[in-house]
Amino acid sequence: MKTQARVVVIGGGVVGVSTLYHLTKKGWSDVVLVERKELTSGSTWHAAGLLPLFNLSYSNGQLHKYSVRLYRELEAETGQNVGFKRVSNIRLARTQDRLDEYRYYAGVAATIGVDVRFLTPDEVKEVWPLCETDDLLGAIQHPDDGYIQPADLTQALAKGARAGGAEIYRYTTVTNISRKPTGEWVVHTDKGDIACEHVVSATGNFARRTGAMVGLDIPVIPVEHQYIVTEPHPAIMARHSAGLPEMGVLRESDSSWYMREENGGLILGPYEKGAPACYLDGPSEQSEYELFQGDLDRLAPHIETAIARVPIFGELGVKKVYNGAICYTPDGGPIVGPAWGLKNFWLNEGHSFGVTAAGGAGWQLAEWIVDGEPTIDMMGVDPRRFGPYASRGYLVAKCEEAYANVFTPHYPDEERSAGRPLKTSPCYTRMKALGAVFGSVYGWERANWFAPQGYALTAEEIASPDVLTNHNHAPREETGAIREKWSFRRSNYFPFVGAEVRNTHENCGLQDLTAFAKCLVEGPGAEAWLDGLLANRLPKVGRVSLCHLLTRAGGVKSEFTIYRMAADRFYLVSAGALERFDHDQLARALPVDGGVRLTPCTTQWGVLALVGPRARDVLQPLVDVDLPNAAFPWLSGRPVSVGTAQAHALRVNFVGELGWELHHPIEMQTAIFDLLMKEGARHGLKPYGARAMNAMALEKSYRNMGRELSIEYAALESGLDRFVRPEKGDFVGREGLAAWSRRGFANRFVTMEVQGVTDADARGSEPLTRDGELVGRATNGGFGWRVGKSLALGMVRPDLAEVGTELDIAILGEKRRAVVICESPFDPENARLKA
Repeated sequence: MKTQARVVVIGGGVVGVSTLYHLTKKGWSDVVLVERKELTSGSTWHAAGLLPLFNLSYSNGQLHKYSVRLYRELEAETGQNVGFKRVSNIRLARTQDRLDEYRYYAGVAATIGVDVRFLTPDEVKEVWPLCETDDLLGAIQHPDDGYIQPADLTQALAKGARAGGAEIYRYTTVTNISRKPTGEWVVHTDKGDIACEHVVSATGNFARRTGAMVGLDIPVIPVEHQYIVTEPHPAIMARHSAGLPEMGVLRESDSSWYMREENGGLILGPYEKGAPACYLDGPSEQSEYELFQGDLDRLAPHIETAIARVPIFGELGVKKVYNGAICYTPDGGPIVGPAWGLKNFWLNEGHSFGVTAAGGAGWQLAEWIVDGEPTIDMMGVDPRRFGPYASRGYLVAKCEEAYANVFTPHYPDEERSAGRPLKTSPCYTRMKALGAVFGSVYGWERANWFAPQGYALTAEEIASPDVLTNHNHAPREETGAIREKWSFRRSNYFPFVGAEVRNTHENCGLQDLTAFAKCLVEGPGAEAWLDGLLANRLPKVGRVSLCHLLTRAGGVKSEFTIYRMAADRFYLVSAGALERFDHDQLARALPVDGGVRLTPCTTQWGVLALVGPRARDVLQPLVDVDLPNAAFPWLSGRPVSVGTAQAHALRVNFVGELGWELHHPIEMQTAIFDLLMKEGARHGLKPYGARAMNAMALEKSYRNMGRELSIEYAALESGLDRFVRPEKGDFVGREGLAAWSRRGFANRFVTMEVQGVTDADARGSEPLTRDGELVGRATNGGFGWRVGKSLALGMVRPDLAEVGTELDIAILGEKRRAVVICESPFDPENARLKA
């Protein structure tokens, strides 16, 4: 066994072996993998081998697409049969909401190049003749989908990795992981130590135990998953004898199960409610090819619907019940990328669809390790999307919830309830009393919108078809009221959000933004360090600037609002959902000389945004500074007293109206909140939520990380020209952006008016076409209440970005005309902001 390697991959399942394989494909041959038992002996061996391309996440969709393409080619490369059966996948729809989900997904698929087709019930019968179709509304089919033999796939990847120079050490247990003073890692095993530059953890059910070796609380908990393998059936055997093709993988989403052929019989795999988390402290040291006792009672409702859909299933004997552990994260997606706070320690964990994602996850992680950045936007699977709030108890609740909801419709406005409320700001109860309907971001409760006092949906309004996955609304309040129905279309909260926008625009509104990520950067080297890190010029003392951290190639990695408190003291604010991500980016770049201090302070500082034309009237009597423009201009900030409380007032907001954000010691929040609400009563002050904020931001063409701002788009493609200052001197990404500009840009940011909309606005990820050709993708969308138009933001081919250009956008399968309009359709001169 080697004692030195460039990379050590821990874990010999399909995910770990894929990572090893792709590292060799990047030209790194000095790489090894250690596995405590035999390859695939954790979760890979009992996986059903399905390859679902269906995914509403951009990041996951790209990983799955790559995997399926790789697996088709792997046998030719390695000579190892992987058992890939390209039989297609058919997803059935019994409800209109399910069809809407499929229509929305079809748009996502079009933008990433995945072939998906709609089927009528009669066409379903043609491709799956043993299936009853009378109650179906339709279906979708992935022609490139199917299934694979996970063990054979893993062996093929291992063979390819060995051919590239990698070594694999089976029956080698990692006992500890340590770090030398030089920063080099040492992986300690029962066969000896291996020193290395990089470590990759791909340990599946052992993820939390592996993480503990290096001080990480990895947000992964396995959940039991069962599937039934039946005896052969004469009808299926007769099809084989007649030379008929194997029927595709069948998924009845509305009953939460999948089914496929297996040796003349069938496999049925339900995702039931009540499946328990397992291995909370990891499996035993002796664990290998381990299964749990089956529990068919839990599966009874799904078995009944399977028999109704495929009657021969009721005639089949059960050959075996597999009940094995599958890893989950709180949102059901994997974690692929760098571990927070550790250099060169990488995570490829939490794969609930590990066989499908393994190829793509290994590909992108290898790109990241070797080149320093992935080639696709990995924000949706980045390990740093979860924070330290994800305790073991939280993980159990959320991972069991994620498992139970694999097949429920993934409404874009859905807010799942397990593990909530968890983090609340001091004004939470006050906002709740005012009618707040909350969502969650990074563990924080955040008001999405406000319902009128006494408002509740009727039983008729939330009625849904009699299917197993028919949950379409927020949980009941303590009063028993249900106040929100989820939909892919405009839902019941739509007019209430409009009322919040109108009041904020005509009078003034108050929003709790405490969930913002916040940190202080201080020290004698702070200015020079930030200046060399960020693309914009730093603000002067008492001023505020928007600054971006770029990738080396010139894409956008992070966005910060920076308030300069003093010559050597900067206050940085960024998106709440990206707290660990953004702060980790900063921490990794810190100089080693100690001249710069980075101090996260999210939980120490609350934020209240007071905005609208009467905001000055509300705030002036409460503070000890003058608020007119001459004394307190736009994009400035200063410390103030608000009554007896303290705050830093920043004249900036995300809605495009006159206003201030009040950043204050969090223990003073209720005092400030009460003062504002009391003084604001005579000025029409009312609270507004995140959905009203987003609607107003859309009218200003404001960009968002993970949408218009991405590592895949050059900063100048995203229209950040006024925030990128190459003339100031060197900064991260300056040369890469210049080189990208010389090569020419493939995209340009646009704002569009969408015409003919009745009940469904764009939301993002819809395809943009011209004469039937894909020319771009929508990145955001909604209704602009102040301009009275349905709007969308997007990235399009540069020659189609001129004002007046007419494009087509597909919204839930309906083609609408999208006309490019001037940026910031509301108040393009910023007169309201500067009032």
